[in-house]
Amino acid sequence: MVKRTIATVAAMLVWACAPVTQTGERRAATAETLLVGNKGEDTISFIDLASGRELTRAAGGRMPHEIAISPDGREAAVVAYGEAAIDIFDIATRTRTRRIDLSSYQAPHGLVWLADGRLVATTERSRSLTIVDTRRNDAVSAVATEQEGTHMVVVSPDRSRAYTANIAAGSVTVIDLNRGTKLRDIAVGGRPEGIALARGGRELWVGDLEGGRVQAFDTASFARLAEVKTGAVPIRVLTSPDERWVVTSNFGAGTLTVIDAATRQVVRELRVSGQREAAQVTILFSPDGRRLYAAETGRDQVAEVDFATGRVLRRLAAGKNGDGLAIAPAPRR
Repeated sequence: MVKRTIATVAAMLVWACAPVTQTGERRAATAETLLVGNKGEDTISFIDLASGRELTRAAGGRMPHEIAISPDGREAAVVAYGEAAIDIFDIATRTRTRRIDLSSYQAPHGLVWLADGRLVATTERSRSLTIVDTRRNDAVSAVATEQEGTHMVVVSPDRSRAYTANIAAGSVTVIDLNRGTKLRDIAVGGRPEGIALARGGRELWVGDLEGGRVQAFDTASFARLAEVKTGAVPIRVLTSPDERWVVTSNFGAGTLTVIDAATRQVVRELRVSGQREAAQVTILFSPDGRRLYAAETGRDQVAEVDFATGRVLRRLAAGKNGDGLAIAPAPRR
């Protein structure tokens, strides 16, 4: 009887200490959190992936886009594309804790938070890649790309190189992150936006908004290895966590093109939104690679897709024109 009473009290204490949702419902703090940058209303949605409920919609900067999670999983960085700033949010409290002023580096968009603490962001209107060192009081520096439309960025696994997709210039810029210098531009043609690395960073995959294609390049020689046809307007390119697959989000068709990274052949075409009007943009894998999230920006929601079957499991409500996505890990106990 005493043991049962102690167990009951302990359970009540766990329940009492659980966070409270906007509706007043308590839940166990064990679920991953999906963050969505709502660029149409300047907010960030925090969505509990266990229940699918929005926990909080926090005020952000003007036109929040890409989101990156800190190496320790406790913070999120969100670019304010309409300002020269990056906002930092505490994930546990779901509140903005500080703002990083990028000064003259305008229109931050693509964003990566490196394991060594550096934030790497494209700053489009300044034709540059901006680097924020969170280890040194958020010290800001930049490397000029000198290319129009520097929009998205990926970083090599060893953190030595960054690659920026320059939409209007039809190029990709290669940057040495250790020296802070530009190495070269790769003429890829078309209007490149989506960009990803595969095969341990040995291959660079670049989408083309005009050509309905994705191209693969060798990152040692910069030679083009392949061109693969995709659905219309492949606005994002993503590699699966196990690097077996390269996936494009096709804005013009509302589909996902799944490519075998080894053979460079299309293996599946998954219908998600199915319509251009849905404005399907950003895609994101769950850490285990089993689910894929697609921002249906025109519908103010995010589709959750079972990657193995291609079936849409549910649609998660977000704010107006939700675009940038990130998943924060479950809180540590």
